[in-house]
Amino acid sequence: MDIDVEMLYNKYGPMVLRRCRSILNNEEKALDAMQDVFVQVLKKKNKLKATYPSSLLYTIATNICLNKIRHEKRHSTVNSEDLIDNLMFIDDFQLKMEAREFLEMIFSSEKESTRDIAFLHFVDGLTLQETADRIGLSISGVRKRLRLLMARAGSMKEKYHE
Repeated sequence: MDIDVEMLYNKYGPMVLRRCRSILNNEEKALDAMQDVFVQVLKKKNKLKATYPSSLLYTIATNICLNKIRHEKRHSTVNSEDLIDNLMFIDDFQLKMEAREFLEMIFSSEKESTRDIAFLHFVDGLTLQETADRIGLSISGVRKRLRLLMARAGSMKEKYHE
């Protein structure tokens, strides 16, 4: 049974856009990501099952946005306009840079899936069960990863603030 992509877009497009906005924090990137979600659905509409379309679209949106973030991190360049804008508010900029540096330090030695687990659980507020379902691990696996991540973060925080 084919999926009616137009109906999905009309009904769930706003939800997908909200999801993309919440992850990417950039309107233009969120709009691009939303378009990518529905392009993905169009490409695979014969293979997908629309039993729970909101969950399907939510998962696709999350994955596309996280992939965009990974891609940007790997291929990042300094945008001079953004840098100048941020320098106007030096205190906020310094705090953001310190926080970003600390988070990069924490996640540099972690698997990408651990970063996804932390994002889904701490940022999106998913339960351990929901996080486990999305990542494809058991609840105990998710709990263990989060516990180890928090322990490493705690020890790094002590070193970072020395």
